[in-house]
Order: sequence, then C-alpha cells, then structure tokens
Amino acid sequence: MAPPPPSMAAAHDRSHADADDPSLRLRRAPAAEAGAAGDSSGSRRENGVPGEARSPPNPQQQQHEMFCYRASAPAHRRVKESPLSSDAIFQQSHAGLLNLCIVVLIAVNSRLIIENLMKYGLLIRAGFWFSARSLGDWPLLMCCLTLPIFPLAALMDEKLSQRKLIDENVSILIHIIITTSVIVYPVVVILKCESAVLSGFVLMFIASITWLKLVSFAHTNYDIRVLSKSIEKGASHGSSIDEDNIKGPTIKSLVYFMLAPTLCYQPSYPRTSFIRKGWVIRQLIKCLVFTGLMGFIIEQYINPIVQNSKHPLKGNFLDAIERVLKLSVPTLYVWLCMFYCFFHLWLNILAELLCFGDREFYKDWWNAKTVEEYWRMWNMPVHKWIVRHIYFPCIRNGLSKGVAILISFLVSAVFHESPARVENGLVPCFFSLMI
Repeated sequence: MAPPPPSMAAAHDRSHADADDPSLRLRRAPAAEAGAAGDSSGSRRENGVPGEARSPPNPQQQQHEMFCYRASAPAHRRVKESPLSSDAIFQQSHAGLLNLCIVVLIAVNSRLIIENLMKYGLLIRAGFWFSARSLGDWPLLMCCLTLPIFPLAALMDEKLSQRKLIDENVSILIHIIITTSVIVYPVVVILKCESAVLSGFVLMFIASITWLKLVSFAHTNYDIRVLSKSIEKGASHGSSIDEDNIKGPTIKSLVYFMLAPTLCYQPSYPRTSFIRKGWVIRQLIKCLVFTGLMGFIIEQYINPIVQNSKHPLKGNFLDAIERVLKLSVPTLYVWLCMFYCFFHLWLNILAELLCFGDREFYKDWWNAKTVEEYWRMWNMPVHKWIVRHIYFPCIRNGLSKGVAILISFLVSAVFHESPARVENGLVPCFFSLMI
C-alpha cells in the first residue's frame, strides 16, 4: 500500500496531537455533544425512527472545523466592505434601523403627550365640534336635508332635454343655475347662522361633493348626446356608446351615483358580488378611533399653539418660525389621520356597502418624486374628475397644456379649501398648511 500524502499525514498527526490536548478536549466536548444531539434529533426527524443515529460525519470536515478554532487560524480571509459603506449600504437590510426609528418616534411622542397633559390638562370640548345648540340650529339641518332637490332637478332637466322638450342651450343654462345654487345656498345659510365648526364644515363638504357630482352628471350626459348625434350622422369615433347610455339617466342610476364613492358619472360601474359585513364593522371601529385621535390632536396641540401664536407672529421673526415648526408636526399627524379615515376607511366602507368595484381612491403618493406627481396620486376621485371635466375639455378647446394645468390646479384648490374657509372657526388656508 502506498504511503498517504504528506498533507494528509500531517493532518493525521495534528488530529492525534489535538486529541491528547486536554484544553481542546474540554472546548470541543460541549460542541460535540450538541452536534451529536442535533444529529440524533435530525436523524429521527428525517427517518421517522426513534433513536436511529445518522452516519458519522466526514473526518476531513471534522479536522477543518477543529482547525478553525485554533488561535493560529486566520480570522481575515477575504476583502469585505463595512455594512454602511457607500458600496454596500444598498445591499443590506435596514429593517432593524426602521424598527429603532419607530421606537424612538413612539418614545418622543409619548413624552410630548405627557408634557402637554401636564401643562394644559385635558382640553377636549364637545361644544367646539358639536353642541346641543347646533341641534336646534334648524337652518343648517334643513339646508342639508334639501340638498337632494338639486340632483332631482338635474335629472328632470336631462329628461326634458332627452325628449327634446327644451333646447340644448336652455338645458345647459338650467344646469348652470342648479350647480351654482347648490354652492351658494349652503354658504348663505352658514354665514347667516352661528354654528359649531364641525356642522358648518360637514355641510360645505357635502355641498362641494354634490356640486362636483352634478357637474359630472350634466357634462357626461351632454357628451353622450353629442356623440350619439354625430354617430347618427355617420361620423366615426374611437369609443362606442351602449344602448343603455343612449336611453338616458334613470332615477336608480342617479341615486346610486350620488351615494357611490366617485365624482365621475357613468350609467354603470364595475360591481362586486357580495358585502363583507364583518369587514365593514372593523373598518367602522377604526374610523371612530382615528377620528377621535384627530380631534384629540387638534384640541390638545393645534388650538393652544395657534392661540399662543397671535402675538409672537407680530413680533420676533424667530418666534414666528418656532411656532410654525411647532405647528407642523401635529398638523401632519392630523392630515395623515384625516387621509386614512376618509380615503381608506370611509370610502372603502361606502364601496363595500354599495358593491362598488373600483376602489383606487389613492395611489402610493408617499413615493412621489415631484409635487405634480404627488397631486396626481393622493386624491384619485378628484384627479379623475379634473382630468375628465377640466383638463381635456380645455385641451380640446385649443388651450395650451400649461394653461389647462393651471386652470385644473385652481379649480382643485378652490374646492379643497372652500369647506374650511367658509367656516370661520378654522384657521385660514388650514388645508394648505397641512399639505
């Protein structure tokens, strides 16, 4: 038999020498026992036979593992980058740092809440939002109850125009009167009556949504009539019209549109097949919790900061900057709560109850790279309405793209701020500050 190679012979001699070393025997004993236990349990799991041991490991692998624990073994064997270096930072997982930031954020905000409660006490006042006096404030209640008259008037106008009982120009004039009245009427009522902040805000919010829906209702039906007339004359269009659309709107389609979580009218919508009742209850509970949190932040933080900022804003510029920065954090929290409550919870609740299928009420605006991209993504119902009824009509009428974007932005800004600006209890341009 040929003698073993020198390398194997040297390794064999080292293994015998290591076996005689008592310190190495003590150091290897726990690891060997743990390895034996792991091998035994692993063999039991793999083979399914209790107590059946696996085959012994490779001797060369044992020698390599024993050599790695020696003091003379090299600890540095290849080139490596630090985890936070510029070459390796994007190849690492930063989940631990994100968790650390969340812990720090919770700790800092908890301290601020305790500090605020120790300084001001509990400032929640129900009368600021909804008082017993507002229950007897019947003009606001009557105004809200009479708003459905305007959609019914718009439906009657469409029926008369469809049957050619009135001229097209007269129909457009009636729609203009209806849509103007649905905004002017609540504004006059709010300015004439002293009401709680929440009551006036909700009334103007409902009136603004009704205005947007009625404009879409009138514009869509007018466009359907124009397309149907041009098709009758033999003109070709890229889009076809269903027979149900040519028949005109019905009371059922109008009622569904006024209740649906959309601002763009169409005779039919994508629908789901059933309602998840348990899911709706969970979302309602979340909506109540986040609404209460939003009210707590406004009462405990925003109102005291605004009240204490009236005089410093007239004096030192640094005091004004400090107040604005101090106001920015709770205002951001209120905006996030409001966005989550309305766009995610409330609109999804309405969509679930009405089996409304298209639930893209927002996109991932938190990943927006520009302000323009952010405005296109955070409020999809208004964005679709603006594109459909403002932007492309301006383009079709010969306006430049820049002018069309400016008009679209101004219309969007007016109807985003009108509920807050009409009700004098809120800070002017409150919504813009939150953005």
